[in-house]
Amino acid sequence: MSAVFEAKAYTILTFAAILLLLLVTGSVFYLTAVEWRDRRRRDQDQPKRRSR
Repeated sequence: MSAVFEAKAYTILTFAAILLLLLVTGSVFYLTAVEWRDRRRRDQDQPKRRSR
């Protein structure tokens, strides 16, 4: 393998790893925010259901 090809391969793999890390991190933040929002809605709805 030539040194130039090897350097390009490492560069591509590095950018792919960074992209995947950002994708997974963003997904975790999104799921956390959705769960937090749903939990707030459930907590706000519970007193209304109990009073009926």
